[in-house]
Amino acid sequence: MTLHRRALLAGTAAALAGERALAQGTLQGTLQARPPVRVSDDVVQPLPKSAPGADLEVIDLWPDLPPGGGGPYRSEYRFDETLTGVVTGVVRPCLLVIRPERPNGAAMVIAAGGGYRRIDIGNEGLPVGHWLAKGGITAFVLIYRLPLEGWRDGADAPRQDAQRAMRLVRWRAEEFGLDPDRIGVLGFSAGGHLAGTTATDAEQDLYDDLDEADGLSARPSFAGLIYPIITMRAPYDRTISSRKVLVGDDPPDARRRAYSVEVQVNARTPPIFMVQASDDKIAITDHPLLMHAALRAAGVPVEMHLFERGGHGFGLGVPGSPAAAWPGLFMAWMRGHGLLKA
Repeated sequence: MTLHRRALLAGTAAALAGERALAQGTLQGTLQARPPVRVSDDVVQPLPKSAPGADLEVIDLWPDLPPGGGGPYRSEYRFDETLTGVVTGVVRPCLLVIRPERPNGAAMVIAAGGGYRRIDIGNEGLPVGHWLAKGGITAFVLIYRLPLEGWRDGADAPRQDAQRAMRLVRWRAEEFGLDPDRIGVLGFSAGGHLAGTTATDAEQDLYDDLDEADGLSARPSFAGLIYPIITMRAPYDRTISSRKVLVGDDPPDARRRAYSVEVQVNARTPPIFMVQASDDKIAITDHPLLMHAALRAAGVPVEMHLFERGGHGFGLGVPGSPAAAWPGLFMAWMRGHGLLKA
């Protein structure tokens, strides 16, 4: 049961009536709700403060409603969030910003997992963001739309959000003290699938340009895929939740391929770092192995670590477990690629 929601700060009665009409499919124009209370331009302070990450800066991805239309009806909130940091009911996709005390110019957009049915920022988003910030990396935790929540663009809705997030962070690089060439994406499970599609398919524009930010590249400079969902192709499509959400129960081969990350790899794909546990029963090891083979064939730099134990959803890793080594390995990999310049 959802215990808390992050507030949008309610708009006028007319705006609320307009959103109700939109939810019923009767609104033809663009909704113009009263904007939230501003801390600075495009940055707002969310309420209430009892949910994980509620004290963070928030950047809305879209100036108005997200592209395509549809979505869940929640007039007052960006998204619903439990006390453990599980997000659903995403109305306004956004970025939660975690600033380091000593930024080194690198940044990461983080996509937590949840089978494209929810987003577990309590396990894979916020802890990872704070860990990155300790290393000088500015972290942006992505709250992306969930396809089954009524978005008319369906499986492409989260991909639109990820593209927009990369462009928006790059556009605001000077404000955050970032190097536009050192902005990466880090994804877990289904979020790893989203990060992978963003890295491999960035040149395919999934929405119409809205502003100057959309003139910039959505291609990340590098990507980390942690126990990622990679392929929708049989016989490896045992990730039932993500597969059903993205392509359905019995999709044609063309649709399976369209949402399989390894199929989209090309020579312009950025360097990739991958982590997987051999005893993962959800994203079986074939997923990163297929991706590794595709990256090698395309001549893309790739590093992969397969741990004997860890299962699925281990986040930063249980202390003392083999999988807990991956954060240090990832930092070393980034340094080796010149991504953590002082």
